[in-house]
Amino acid sequence: MVKIRLQRFGAHKAPKYRIVAADSRSPRDGKFLEILGTYNPLTEPATVTVDAEKVQAWLAKGAQPTITVKNILVAKNVIAK
Repeated sequence: MVKIRLQRFGAHKAPKYRIVAADSRSPRDGKFLEILGTYNPLTEPATVTVDAEKVQAWLAKGAQPTITVKNILVAKNVIAK
């Protein structure tokens, strides 16, 4: 099963995240299928960049977003509630 989830990168105590499509069995920071965007929670307000077309394509293929990613995508009006 494919999940749309966050992948952490960045320095110690300075997290940044990629929004990626990954196999649900792969580790959090491991192998992924495609990068769909980025999320930086340290800026005020949090910076989010998302490729809406790629996200819609993965959702059409049956990918399931995690709760956190779903909240981010709803806030950016990429998907409906």
